[in-house]
Amino acid sequence: MPKITHAVTGYAGGLALALFAAAAEGTDWPGWRGPNRDAASSESGLLPAWPASGPPLAWKASGIGSGLSSVAVVANRIFTMGDRSGSQHVVALDAKDGKILWSARVGPAWVEEYGGSRSTPSVDGESVYALGTDGDLVCLEAATGKERWRKSLTRDFGGVMMSRWKFSESPLVDGDRVVVTPGARDGALVALDKRTGATIWKAAIPDLGPNGNDGAAYSSIVISNAAGVKQYVQLMGRGLVGIRADDGKFLWGYNRVANGTANISTPIVRASWVFASTGYQTGAALLELSKTPDGGVKAKELYFLDPTTFQNHHGGIVLVGDHLFAGHGHNKGFPICLDFITGKVVWGGDIRNAGSGSAAVMYADGRLYFRYQNGVVLLVDASPSGYKERGSLTIPDVKNPSWPHLVVADGRLYVREQDVLYVYDVKAGGAAAAAR
Repeated sequence: MPKITHAVTGYAGGLALALFAAAAEGTDWPGWRGPNRDAASSESGLLPAWPASGPPLAWKASGIGSGLSSVAVVANRIFTMGDRSGSQHVVALDAKDGKILWSARVGPAWVEEYGGSRSTPSVDGESVYALGTDGDLVCLEAATGKERWRKSLTRDFGGVMMSRWKFSESPLVDGDRVVVTPGARDGALVALDKRTGATIWKAAIPDLGPNGNDGAAYSSIVISNAAGVKQYVQLMGRGLVGIRADDGKFLWGYNRVANGTANISTPIVRASWVFASTGYQTGAALLELSKTPDGGVKAKELYFLDPTTFQNHHGGIVLVGDHLFAGHGHNKGFPICLDFITGKVVWGGDIRNAGSGSAAVMYADGRLYFRYQNGVVLLVDASPSGYKERGSLTIPDVKNPSWPHLVVADGRLYVREQDVLYVYDVKAGGAAAAAR
């Protein structure tokens, strides 16, 4: 295992922070599902198709630890999480060659079913925010890994999960605060001062309905400005909630999309709409949010899709134009395209390809990137006209479910596989083009 670099202090530490802050202006992918938490990259000039052998490997790094976390890519650095040396850590790597720059302990390792880390760190300026599986929330110095503050979702806020797979959320950084989901009835979501960790507000929620279980789920918060009210939208154990951003007031809830095992995929928000789906034979729904006479917000179901039409397990959904793309079926990942407004299936739902198991999906430069549980990665047209593959690669040495979500940034495809990070060149005109 590579040597851990400890926090830098004094003049050298200050210089490192200054250099990091200057470089951070070119932020690429600061956390879970990208800058807008929608799994859509703004990258352009990427290969429209891959060579038969797949895009060339730029480099790989090992020693990041076991886990299912994705990566953040900011200021020529990569941040992820993993269980290493008996504890759960945030790990920072040099984006040029994968050299480990520092590693900082978050909390206990998790060695049970599908063990290891879950969350993706969130990078904001000179700080990194990360949540461990035991509910340990830490703020670290991005340049050095030095701990600035920490909280416990369980001890400080009475946090509880809906089921046994522990905390998996990626913290949301929004302005002066970081927002997370302890899942307690009187602290379903909490907003903390991002500089000090002090509590700004705690959001209490009422009974949302009979479906699902109390507690936090496995999703991450997104921001909506529907009905002219800034709000945090989250998929919890009992379903979707909207929480007013400025004071933590509960605005609305929706129970029908919840199941009692695990609600996982991050909701999709656009204008006045919220789309969400869960697996375990549940389904999907589109809600419309509107203002109430008292200045609040209400949610109206526009359509509900039964699980035979569409259900997403944990690979996520991406909205491109007016169409949703995802893997359909519980632990299936069959490629599918849906009309966002009507919910009608445009194509797919029963397409078989080389991938098997759940599929994580993201978008970049006109293409979809599907990553399957068996380690197959497929490049697919992001088009409502039909399903067309443009290339594939097989991740080496897959021994466990291959679940971490993909990232495309700076012309490279980042593929986390447990203790190893593979980085592929997918820029048109680069090494990838030369290999064709």
